[in-house]
Amino acid sequence: MAFQAGGQRSAPRPAPVTPEAQAYLEDYGAILDAVPHPSFVVDHRWDVILANGAFRTLFREAGPHPTAMPEDNFLRYVLFHPDAPEVLGEHESRWCLPMLAHFAHTVERHGHDHVVQAIRREIAQDPLMEAAYRQGLPHWVRAVGAQAVEHDGVLRPLRHPDPRRGAGECRVVVETSRALEDLGYRRLTLVLRDPRRTPSRARRPRTAAAHLRVVPAAD
Repeated sequence: MAFQAGGQRSAPRPAPVTPEAQAYLEDYGAILDAVPHPSFVVDHRWDVILANGAFRTLFREAGPHPTAMPEDNFLRYVLFHPDAPEVLGEHESRWCLPMLAHFAHTVERHGHDHVVQAIRREIAQDPLMEAAYRQGLPHWVRAVGAQAVEHDGVLRPLRHPDPRRGAGECRVVVETSRALEDLGYRRLTLVLRDPRRTPSRARRPRTAAAHLRVVPAAD
């Protein structure tokens, strides 16, 4: 894949698909690269199949990580990368919890998948995140409703590395063509909104790990 900033056109990950499907994904990469907003295609594991230049720019300052690079697996990046709060505003409440809620549904549908199992084990290794997942998350989902696991249309805080953009918001737009759906993929675009429309928020200090504090363990 060409994930270097300013690099070549996006190329799909190798996948067990037909030559026709592979050619479709290669052409779909051209569509992504024509979009000015960060846009990417993921599978049910949140492995990133395709991503455009705007996506690479948004996450260009993410430091090395063995399993949680944004261009490899977006779920792992949100949950486990220590640099994620630098880009994802209100990281715990507005990004981690919705992703955990969505992951809980993924476990119900794809619990046999070895990658899903590995992510589940990694959550379990973090006591605070495990407490949030097992005890706090069900209460949170009941409180906020079905939209807890819905990404399409939601507004989420974002801090772009480009100082001309800075702190703002993005609207998550999910668009999945029939061909992508048949492959088990979906496309997400983070539509960057004008920072002048979003009140600035205090910058949170970087933490050593993506611990969750907003959902305490039940007594």
